Amino acid sequence: MARDPESIQSEIEKTRDALADSLDALTDRANPKRFVDSGKQQIAIKLEDPKIRYALIGVGAVLALAVLKKLFS
Repeated sequence: MARDPESIQSEIEKTRDALADSLDALTDRANPKRFVDSGKQQIAIKLEDPKIRYALIGVGAVLALAVLKKLFS
């Protein structure tokens, strides 16, 4: 059964459009800026947690004291 050239052309165009949409979606998902923005958001959310925030402040204070002790001893 031979297919109509117009239906073949229409099918090719639909497939081409679907492929273009897929490539656009992949390009958007693989954009490095998107990864950076996502990472920044995740870090900001983690830093809002008081346990993490105060733990980091404590570690910073201990490091600062260690550096000062090293400088003045």
